[in-house]
Parts: sequence; structure tokens; C-alpha cells
Amino acid sequence: MPGLRFQLWLVYAVTKHPWVQVPAGQIGVVLAQVGEPLPIGAKSAIYRPEFGNFTDLRVFIEKHGQKGVQRPVLSPGTLAPIHPLAFLVITKPEVFGVPTSSELSSRSKSKGELSFRAFGLDEKQLDVTRISPRPTEAGKVIDMIGIVTALEGDPLPAGDIASRLGGFSDIHALEAAGDGATATDARLFETILGNQNDKHSAYQDFQRFLDFGGKIGLQHDPLLYGAYNLNPFLLRVEEVPMLVVEQGQVAVMKAYVGLPTQDTSGVDFKFGSLVRPGHRGIWQEPLRTGKCPINPRCYQAVIVPTFIITLNWADVVSQAHNLDAQLKQIEAKSSEGFHFAIDLQVQIHIPDTQAPYVISMVGSVANLVNEVLQAAVGNHFRNKLQSMPAVSFIATREAVQQGAYEYVKAELSKYRVETRGVYIQAVVPAAAVGRSADRAGDREPGSRDLQDAAVGAGPAHRNREGQGHRRHAGRSREVAGRRGHPDQSHRRTQDGSAGRGDLHRADRRRTGRAGAIGGPGARRGLPTAGGRARRERDGGGERARSALEEHRAVRAEYARDGRRRQRHARRRAGAADAADRRGTHAGRSHHQALNSPTAAGGHMAKFLIQVAYTPQAWASMIKNPHDRTQVLKPVLEKLGGSIELSLLHLRRARHHRRPRPAAEHRRGGVRDRGERRRRDPIDQDDAADDGRGGISAMKKAAQSGYVAPG
Repeated sequence: MPGLRFQLWLVYAVTKHPWVQVPAGQIGVVLAQVGEPLPIGAKSAIYRPEFGNFTDLRVFIEKHGQKGVQRPVLSPGTLAPIHPLAFLVITKPEVFGVPTSSELSSRSKSKGELSFRAFGLDEKQLDVTRISPRPTEAGKVIDMIGIVTALEGDPLPAGDIASRLGGFSDIHALEAAGDGATATDARLFETILGNQNDKHSAYQDFQRFLDFGGKIGLQHDPLLYGAYNLNPFLLRVEEVPMLVVEQGQVAVMKAYVGLPTQDTSGVDFKFGSLVRPGHRGIWQEPLRTGKCPINPRCYQAVIVPTFIITLNWADVVSQAHNLDAQLKQIEAKSSEGFHFAIDLQVQIHIPDTQAPYVISMVGSVANLVNEVLQAAVGNHFRNKLQSMPAVSFIATREAVQQGAYEYVKAELSKYRVETRGVYIQAVVPAAAVGRSADRAGDREPGSRDLQDAAVGAGPAHRNREGQGHRRHAGRSREVAGRRGHPDQSHRRTQDGSAGRGDLHRADRRRTGRAGAIGGPGARRGLPTAGGRARRERDGGGERARSALEEHRAVRAEYARDGRRRQRHARRRAGAADAADRRGTHAGRSHHQALNSPTAAGGHMAKFLIQVAYTPQAWASMIKNPHDRTQVLKPVLEKLGGSIELSLLHLRRARHHRRPRPAAEHRRGGVRDRGERRRRDPIDQDDAADDGRGGISAMKKAAQSGYVAPG
């Protein structure tokens, strides 16, 4: 029909959206979808106090609010009616608002809802930042601080690595004042350690941080204990341990930020620059006991112990500092070629006022020990021992120790370190060298005496002075008797007995000499090894060393106490008297026996026979205890020999203990049933026997009528 017609159009539509609610312990990050564009290079929008919690969209537009990330965050527990199209609010549970970006809108439609991961955030970044002590598994608590890095701001000035509000103008002002009471090092310490976080509420008011001149990058002032609402798009926080200086320590500071370097060490100090606090370089004054919230990215602290440090050149490590973990025994060699391992202890002290100089010269206390002290001490003892005989080194140990103290003191004084003591704990001879020399049979004179003196740690001249000196070194002891007959001076090993190898070697070296051990020659006053040692004791040189060697042999033979030696003498006297009555070759004096040829045309051979009872034989001996030498005597007498000396030696075996009797015979040997036997020729003239004597001895042994125990 003709005419005018009108149709009503829908002008407004109302949709419901929830209020923005931020859970407790979390923050909300605001993104504006309306407003003016950001300036070039800006990463966040300028914030004005009129914006409040972004609940008034009209004010935000009128005050020239900008699009993008807003610098403040919504605090925990915030409940606000924020326009869903103008702003997006990112929280951990959900993202409030309707995205206008096509990318975010399509992602919201495909996945049903947006989350914080769509904006490149992780779950932890939407929690309130907390700085608190951190417990360890050992039950200790480590104090922590927060190192802040700003992702927004103007660039740092040239040469700076961290931003400090106002730079170091306050330090410069204190120094320029010229007042000694105002510009002390302690006042400068307090100014640097005291942060300026109160100006921007510890980075929570990021707009004020930028207004006060905050720069992008590493921040000089750390965060202390507390909880902080920090924008994850603008700030990063890293927790690191706080610097704690314990009692007996100082912290030498190396500054990488601050005013330009101005050396205060003087022209004579050539190991770097020392500066006042607030300048770049090593501070001339260290930090003392306390907890210092100082940024380890800007300053490096070197802990220096100021207590007395005890360093051990041994197999033990001090638990107080662990600085001597790489120190080992000092291995040195004497002028004669004897090898020694020296256990040493050195005590040093670093004064707190000299600690910056020490660190400037060596870098750390560990370098002082391992690079300086180890080389100085080791070379001194090696040179000292190599320049003198080993006997003199042992005998003058106290003088050597005092000389080492003076040397180490002079060396460490160059590094401004005090020496409190140098102590020789033990001088240990190398066991491998002694064994190889014994096997070769050509040991240097006096080597055993050197080992005895080293292990016992007692000067040899004290024994000669008759003081009866006894000294313990944890390994063995040496007992010295009265000055007089060599039989009155003897040495004990750790188990109180002489070793079988010592007896064997002593007899082998003494072959062909007049005066057997405890024999008739010794009783008649013929020359003995001990007598020669006594006569040549003051000779010096080769005679003195030879005398020491011969004297050592006698002491090794007489390793028993006086009563046992008397018992052995009575047995030998009884055997000699019995041989005289029988009219045998054994009845002659030892001097005649050594010099009269046998029927075979050679000297009378001597042997050391060592036997060990089997468990069965030992069980039989326990059931019927008796002296086996009485059984062996008639057997050997039928064979034309005699027992010079019998010893019962008990020692610890690899798996079990067993007794080892030993008998020294003039000829031949007998093998017991149930016994194991080893025959060692002592006299070199036994080599003249081409086997006929051994066969004859075995034939005689078969007819001796000997019955083994058990």
C-alpha cells in the first residue's frame, strides 16, 4: 500500500561479565585494548594516579591512557568491575575480558577460554614474589636476597653494568666534603649497603622507579625479606645467598661498579690497586663480622680467615678450613741418597688489616697455600736435607726446625702474612728403599740407625750421653742403656722382638769376623762389633757410619731384656761345656772354629734354620708343653753340630698367628714331620759344598732317631 512506513532498529545490547577477582597470594596483570599507542621502544604504558584500578574507562581515555601492558598490577584479593572489552586482566585461574585481537579471539574460540600461557607467562610469575630464608637438608638456614633485573627503562651509561638510582653521586659528595669524620670508610660502607628501595616501594611502583631515573638491566639494590607485587612483564627476580661474614673472618671486596679507580696503596705496592669503598677495585678496608645484603653480581667477596690457620703436610686434612687438602708429605733425599717423607705442620696468621693486600697479591687464601707456601716450604726442606747427611738431619732436628721457621717467616712476610710456628711432626724413611737395599745386601752404613732415629724421633747423641731418652712417634720406641758395653744398649721393635731378617743379615755381614754372638770369643774379650763402635764413635766420616752399622747389628741381636739375654748366655755356655766334654769340634773356641779348616778343606759353615709348626703339631705342643731344643740337641750332636742360639718368635701372620722357633746350627738340618722348614746359609763358605755334604747330612738325619711332636 502506498505511504510512509517506519521500522525500529536494535541500538543497545546488554551482556553479563564477572567482576575481576584476584585470589589471595596472587597478582593480576592488566592489558589495555584501548587508548593511545605506545611510543617506539616502549614496552609498557605510562601510568597516572587517576587511573586507579582501571575501573573508570572514561578517565583512562581522557587522561591519554595507552594501550598495552600497564605498569602496576592488581594486588591479591582485588575485586573490581573492570570493562571487559577495554581491558584484559590475566590471573592464574582465568583471563578476565573479551579479547579484541584476532589471534587471541580465534584461540579463545578454538580452546574455549584463554589462559596465562597464551601470553608467555608461567604459573609462578603470577604469584606474589617472596624473599625468605631457605632451609637446607643439613638443618641449616641460608639467608637470601633478591637480585632484580629491569626489562624496561633507559639504557645504562657507558661503562656501567648495573643501575643505581642517582649513580654514586652520594659517595662523591661525602668524599668532596673533606670532613674526615664524615667520609670515613665505615660511613661509605653504610651508604653503599643501604639501598634506595623506599623511593619506589621496592620496585612495586614501577612508574616511580622510572621517574627517579631507573635504568634497564641489572639493579644495584637487592630485595630483602618480604613479599612483593612485581609485574612479570617488567621485572625478573633471582634469589641468591646473602653475604655472611662469620667471627674470625673478614670479606675483602672486589667492586665492579662505582666511581673510577683511585689507587690508595702507594707507589711501592706493585700488585694492583687498592681503593676506598665506592670506587672500582679492591677496597682497602674489608667487611667484618655481620650479614651484608650486597649484590654479588656487582661485588665479589673473598672470605679471608683471620684466626690462626694450621696447615698439615701429611695425610690428614684440617676440618676447620680444608685449605690443606692438596698438601702431602714432603719427600726429600739426603746427601747419601736416603729417601725420607717429612710430616710437617705450619701455623700462619693473616691480619685483618692486611687481608686486602694479601688478596691483591695472591688472589685467594687457597692460592697462598697451594702456590706460595707449598713451594717455599717443600723446596726449603728438600734443599736442606740434600745438603747434609741424614744422620745430622735427624740429630739436629730442633735446629733444622728453627731454621725452617725463620725461612718461612721471611718468605711469608713478603706477602704480609705472619708465621706462628713450623713443627716437624715426623721424619719417616721410605720403606721401599730400605727393603730394596736390604735385599741387595749393600746398604749404606748407618741406614738402620737412621730409620730407628727417624721413627723414634730421638736425637742419637742423647743415647750416647746416657740420658735413657725415650720418645714416642706413634710407630716404635728406642730404649738406650748406660754408656758402656754394647750389650747394655739395645733397640726394640714395636712388638718387643728382633726381626728374623735382622738376625740373618747381621750374621751374614759378620761372617769371618772374630767373636760370634754371645760365643766364647765375646766372653774372652775378643774384638766385637759393639767394641769397635764404642772405640770409633768419635771418629766421624766413614768410620763413624761403619761403627753405627756394626753397633746396630749388635743391638738387633740383643733385642730382649737383660734377663732373657742372661738365659741365652747360660744356654750357650751349657752347650759349649757339653761339646767340650764330648771332645767334638764344637768344644773349641769360636775363634779357633772360624779359623780351623774342616775335613772338606773349608771353614765350618753356620746356618739359620727357621721352622713353623703346623696346627696339628702346635696342638700337640699345647697338650704336652716341653722344650723342643732338648729333643734337637742329641740329634744334632750325633750329626756333629750344636745349637748356638734358639729363639721363639711370635708374629702376626696374614691369616692366623703361629709360633716360629729358630735355631742356629753348625752343620746340616733336620726336617720334622708336621713342620715346615727353611734353610738359609749364613756363611758364604758354604758355597764350597757341591752337594756332597747335603747328601751326607740327609743320610745321617735318617739314622738320628729323631721323633717329631704329635
